[in-house]
Amino acid sequence: MKKLILMTAIGLGALSFQACTNQQANSDAKDSLDSLNEQPMVETTDDGSEFLTEAASGGMMEVELGKLAQEKSANQQVKDFGNMMVTEHSKANDELKQLAMSKNVSLPDAPLPKHQDEIDKLKEKSGVDFDKAYIDLMVSDHKNDIDDFQDIVDNGKDQGITTFATKTLPVLKKHLEAAQSIKDQLK
Repeated sequence: MKKLILMTAIGLGALSFQACTNQQANSDAKDSLDSLNEQPMVETTDDGSEFLTEAASGGMMEVELGKLAQEKSANQQVKDFGNMMVTEHSKANDELKQLAMSKNVSLPDAPLPKHQDEIDKLKEKSGVDFDKAYIDLMVSDHKNDIDDFQDIVDNGKDQGITTFATKTLPVLKKHLEAAQSIKDQLK
């Protein structure tokens, strides 16, 4: 009988000790979670997805407008420039799609609204009016693109995206130079 009482006392003591230990462990876990919640979140850096999305949309716009230039232009230089836009931006868009896939970034299937608006505006024009509006847009758009790509070259955090921007930048500069030359002749 003494053994039974002793064993019961030991068992109850062990259970009491275990309950206290679990309560302490639960308290420690709660304290750890509370301290994590109080710490400020670390800011994440841009993974380049915004740049890739903008570049893809802009590239789609360039291709669509290049096709439009081949149809609507009254000027052979503008038609040739449009052909160059279709060819070279299609190639860049394909490279961009591959890069985005490797980064698990989804690109738009169609131009963003701001780019689609530019396409829609130029669809309304024809002849010399189209030529001037198209070339003016190509000059301003390529200036903006060059600034954006140069920023990635200088400050980009992702090597793949920086390499793409570095490779594409001279092509954009060539496009700007050609568009500016045509603009000067259209005056």
